[in-house]
Amino acid sequence: MRRTVQRTLKSTWAISVAAALLPLAVQTLAGQATQRDSSRWEPAIRAFEAGDRTNPPPRNAVEFIGSSSIRLWTNAPSLLPGHNIFNRGFGGSHLADSVAFLHRIVIPYRPKLVVLYAGDNDISAGKSPGEVFADFKEFARKVNAALPQTKIAFVSIKACPAREKYLAEVQTANRLIKEFISSDGRLTYLDVFTPSLTADGKPRAELYIKDGLHPNDAGYHLWASIVKPVLDRLDPPLTETK
Repeated sequence: MRRTVQRTLKSTWAISVAAALLPLAVQTLAGQATQRDSSRWEPAIRAFEAGDRTNPPPRNAVEFIGSSSIRLWTNAPSLLPGHNIFNRGFGGSHLADSVAFLHRIVIPYRPKLVVLYAGDNDISAGKSPGEVFADFKEFARKVNAALPQTKIAFVSIKACPAREKYLAEVQTANRLIKEFISSDGRLTYLDVFTPSLTADGKPRAELYIKDGLHPNDAGYHLWASIVKPVLDRLDPPLTETK
């Protein structure tokens, strides 16, 4: 009888331990599943580095980095005059990819300000808002550790027709990042999400090219109207010396 009781107690204890460890195991597996291999972007990063050897960007300038909405913003310098802007966007990338390569295409440049846009590719690929938020925190932590004087401006994840079904997740990721940014004077949040919505909360299709994903000229003009006041404050416009 005593042995039976002991076996029962041991079995009960084992089941309890397994039940307690199960959520941790699931969480660990989920974290492993969402780890991103950034090696696919190696050719793009090497191309940046090759260009830097012959035509390096200016020091103490403004770096735009992130996914294709940044890469395609080719007229940013003309829409944001008075600033030394250079672009290191690589299309299709996630926030984690910018983290993976910042030691090669951010820190060596020592920019005065980093303007970062990424996140919607992440969410559409299955990342949770919490994971996107964690990647942003890692980006900010690493930049601030290496370049404590560098400011970071995060352009909120946009509301676009092609990814309308992810609006709730996008809003949550934006909220988490905005709340975090509010506690650090080196960080700024740029809200392009809200003005990209109609009065009934739908993405404004007139701000995007035919794919419903990337901003068109009107979309980038909207972005510029939001980015410029902050850029002018964080990086006072250049003036000609007479």
